[in-house]
Amino acid sequence: MRKSYKFTLRNQKNFSAVYNRGKSKGSKYVVVLYRRNNKDVSRLAYVASKKVGNSVQRNRARRLMREAYRTMSKHIVPGYDVIFVARNSINDCKCGEVQRSMFGAIRAAGLFEDGKTCNT
Repeated sequence: MRKSYKFTLRNQKNFSAVYNRGKSKGSKYVVVLYRRNNKDVSRLAYVASKKVGNSVQRNRARRLMREAYRTMSKHIVPGYDVIFVARNSINDCKCGEVQRSMFGAIRAAGLFEDGKTCNT
């Protein structure tokens, strides 16, 4: 089942706010940009620029990031706008590697609930 669009960052104003006034944490495969949104839910976006590769590689990178987030979404603190940016090193890796990388970046950003661990 597809997630509702109300949980997705969609317009330029919201993206600019996260890019310009948000904070960031990086890992081997993913950069996490985040900013508090004063809402009850977190809004997400998955970005893969042309530096990642052709359209097939960019779509795979976004799918990997979405799946990695899906597995840990129950333990993420709500109330943030979050942008996941794929690095070009994501091309030749497996889903478990991306999940561990995202877990580390999210934990470093302080967006993971206390006492929770990743299920990899």
